Amino acid sequence: MIPQSPEAAKRRARERTRQATLRGAFVASAVIVAVAAARDILDGWLLGAAILAMAISAFVLADRDREQQVREVARPRTSRGVADALLANIPDPVILVDRRAIVVEANAAARSLLPAIKQRHPLSFALRSPDVLDGIDSVLRTGDALRVEYVERVPTERAFEVLIGRLEADAPGLDAAAGVMLFFRDLTSARRLEAMRVDFVANASHELRTPLASVLGFIETLQGPARNDPAARERFLEIMRGQAQRMTRLIDDLLSLSRIEMRAHLAPQGVVDLTGIVSHMVDTLQAMARERGVEINVALPSAALTVQGDRDELLRVTENLIENAIKYGESGGRVDVALRRRSGEGSAPQVEFVVQDYGPGIAAEHLPRLTERFYRVDVAQSREKGGTGLGLAIVKHIVNRHRGQLTIESQPGQGAVFTVVIPESVQAQVLVP
Repeated sequence: MIPQSPEAAKRRARERTRQATLRGAFVASAVIVAVAAARDILDGWLLGAAILAMAISAFVLADRDREQQVREVARPRTSRGVADALLANIPDPVILVDRRAIVVEANAAARSLLPAIKQRHPLSFALRSPDVLDGIDSVLRTGDALRVEYVERVPTERAFEVLIGRLEADAPGLDAAAGVMLFFRDLTSARRLEAMRVDFVANASHELRTPLASVLGFIETLQGPARNDPAARERFLEIMRGQAQRMTRLIDDLLSLSRIEMRAHLAPQGVVDLTGIVSHMVDTLQAMARERGVEINVALPSAALTVQGDRDELLRVTENLIENAIKYGESGGRVDVALRRRSGEGSAPQVEFVVQDYGPGIAAEHLPRLTERFYRVDVAQSREKGGTGLGLAIVKHIVNRHRGQLTIESQPGQGAVFTVVIPESVQAQVLVP
């Protein structure tokens, strides 16, 4: 025997009740009419009243049946409305699929994470993760909840823990016999925080060891042989001051890099004028350039070039690149700074920031590693000029967060060219003809 659904059983029960009531009303009316005829009191009024009673019974039962059907139709809609409201207010991505892994519903966070997701389409069209898809099959088969990891690598790497749980067969809003809910918990910030903690300890201990050893050595000297030597004391104190400043710069750069990496997966939301930022930074570094005998040539557009970005971080990019060009390219006596709009066929407009020096240049084997932490072409020269080995690493991470690109071109004896390309702000594209 084929089992009936709860809805079909209810409909059959209502039909049986209606038929029984109609039969009872008919029998009662027939008995009354028969008794009246036997006693010779049957007339047209009595016969009409009996027929009217049967008609009223049928109408009342039909009206109650319609009310019951309306309530049953409205109940799922009300439940579906509550479910939609709950999904809309959950900040983490949530996806509901049926037993065939067809998308039933997805909230706004899920649509933002997976732009290709569509209702009534297979989840595999938008989410190409074998672990997650296999997890759905496993949950449907066993009924046990699972936790799997999903890593998104474009446009930036993000890690999620996906909780996959089974929905009951009679869950409101699901047309299929059974379904699955996928809840994505973002682990990106926690993973980055842990990685930064490990990196900070390793890098700080390595880079701080040398200046700390130097400071301790001079302290021991001042406490011993140079105790009564004023000239040596002044010279050693000046060296210790320089080493302390170096450690301060190193810690500041490490903290800056950690903050940038912490937000690397979050694109900046502000709109800033890059023309004003470059102009301000050139004016700020003119004094340093004059001290080193370097002339800064600037080519800026007359109109503002705006990008979607963080003002403080973009100031750091322009400062690091222009300052590096002055320090390490001072033998060329000139630094060129340019800012312009760059657009190509089929591509969105971009803003290009270029810094070129005419110093000794960089050998080809060093170029791929220049943006690594603490990588230096010439360690002694970098430390002599106050470098920490983190400047270009900071620039690279800021540019990546702004969804841009950093390119470095150089040949020995011909200087170096650093180019940063960042997408132009959408608002600027609307305002600028």
